[in-house]
Amino acid sequence: MDNLSEALKKLKITSTDSTADSLEGCLDCLLQALAQNKFMRNPCVDAGLIPPLVQLLNCKDQEVLLQTGRALGNICYDSHEGRNAVDHAGGAHIVVDHLRSLCSKTDPASEKLLTVFCGMLMNYSNENDTLQSQLINMGVIPTLVKLLGIHCQNAALTEMCLVAFGNLAELESSKEQFAYTNIAEELVKLFKKQIEHDKKEMIFEVLAPLAENDVIKLQLVEAGLVECLLEIVQKTVDSDKEDDIAELKTASDLMVLLLLGDESMQKLFEGGKGSVFQRVLSWIPSNSHQLQLAGALAIANFARNDGNCIHMVDNGIVQKLMDLLDRHVEDGNVTVQHAALSALRNLAIPVVNKAKMLSAGVAEAVLKFLRSEMPPVQFKLLGTLRMLIDAQAEAAEQLGKNVKLVERLVEWCEAKDHAGVMGESNRLLSALIRHSKSKDVIRTIVQSGGIKHLVTMATSEHVIMQNEALVALALIAALELVTAEKDLENAQLVQILHRLLSDDRSAPEIKYNSMVLICALIGSGEYSGEAASQDLCMQYSSLLQLNTEHVQTQCDWFSVNNGCRQKGSVHYDSIVSICSVKDEAVNSVLDINCRNLPLASVGCS
Repeated sequence: MDNLSEALKKLKITSTDSTADSLEGCLDCLLQALAQNKFMRNPCVDAGLIPPLVQLLNCKDQEVLLQTGRALGNICYDSHEGRNAVDHAGGAHIVVDHLRSLCSKTDPASEKLLTVFCGMLMNYSNENDTLQSQLINMGVIPTLVKLLGIHCQNAALTEMCLVAFGNLAELESSKEQFAYTNIAEELVKLFKKQIEHDKKEMIFEVLAPLAENDVIKLQLVEAGLVECLLEIVQKTVDSDKEDDIAELKTASDLMVLLLLGDESMQKLFEGGKGSVFQRVLSWIPSNSHQLQLAGALAIANFARNDGNCIHMVDNGIVQKLMDLLDRHVEDGNVTVQHAALSALRNLAIPVVNKAKMLSAGVAEAVLKFLRSEMPPVQFKLLGTLRMLIDAQAEAAEQLGKNVKLVERLVEWCEAKDHAGVMGESNRLLSALIRHSKSKDVIRTIVQSGGIKHLVTMATSEHVIMQNEALVALALIAALELVTAEKDLENAQLVQILHRLLSDDRSAPEIKYNSMVLICALIGSGEYSGEAASQDLCMQYSSLLQLNTEHVQTQCDWFSVNNGCRQKGSVHYDSIVSICSVKDEAVNSVLDINCRNLPLASVGCS
């Protein structure tokens, strides 16, 4: 302790007043003290040591610079106070300037100094977003990338650069800077040289956050990373070694991540004939759950536009996915189930694929998972069925008369702990009615207790869900009101419609479809007085002010009629055609947008 106190006194004089030898001796003493006792960091800050140490960074002697960099790195390690002191003294700026000036020098002494300075910046900014942002704004990223390229033969310096990249790569602002460098090329080049698992893992840890950026995804694909990943998969797939299993997972996960970018995905798809796409397909029948998962997620990500979806369905991908699901029906892997269902859902979006997939038995394959208690699986199951029955009347009627399915939907409509499952259940319940326009389907839903959920759905915060509910309820009123009357009354439908019509925030199409439903209800002896008495004349007047042809047409009808709900009437045709067309248009927009959300992991979203 006495030696350290003496060293601190000597270091407080400026470098111009001390010889290099005496400074080195003081720094050695300081380094020894810090190495022996981590609790010495804060006393160094409190003793005012940081400013004179930072001044020493201006010294011309390389040995002094080396020892100073080490001392500052030790003081910053896991010390908030040490980092703040170095920040206030301007130490980081000086070190970054040194990195720039020494970057191209390849002599051993310079490389040693560069390694120490990289380590010092790593300790300085580790897990501190503010200081990391500061370094990024100083332009350290292009310098570090340049260092990696020039000194790739120096293991210690390369490792320190990778750790520094790992510190910085999590910030979004860093990814933008990385995208303007040749980081992808340098990392892939370095990766190809590695044999040891630990070194590959270190590069993987940098690649993963960087690959979240779409520009860098494409750069990595063009630099040949995919070929490296496929080679790792091939070498490790049959191994039971812990390191190989870890490498297999990391490589296949990263492969899926690269497919999240539209450009990188399309480049690898190559019209469905690319070698990479074909290799990924071979993962689906694999015995490895990890490869099954990655393969299914990859297909889901390839299926993000109609052209790709149509090609894949025409070339037998659906059967591969159904075979995969069959392997996971009883006590199966939940993540694989979720991924396969996600892929089938996306493939079912193009209109031309729906009938083909229904003929292939996809609905039956999906219904096998109706017993699942896992929300992510439930969510994708519901979405897949909803996509399949869109504009497919026969399939919608068949599923809508399936009592077990409808009862499960009604149960999930109350899954308040899982908003995604609850919302998707309501949407499928509505879709069964809208696309089948079947009295039998309506009766099944009424008998299963589903009417109250459709009424509640009409109050959703999402306009599309409100619209879907109102169209379904209008069809119920037009086709089978007698059967549903009691449930509609208990759910206070008329009062809810009154609120929707009087609410200034309600969208025009919501008011229009509410009026369609009101008109259908007026024809009921049970509802005629109630439906016509809720200040509707006032709402009628306000609706006329909306410059919307459909709204005004419905208001005109309301003003001169007492209601008509018989099939074949003008009003029934209005419900079935105008409302459904309006609904399908907004539904199409929603589903295309959902399909464009790429998949990287299991989630109820």
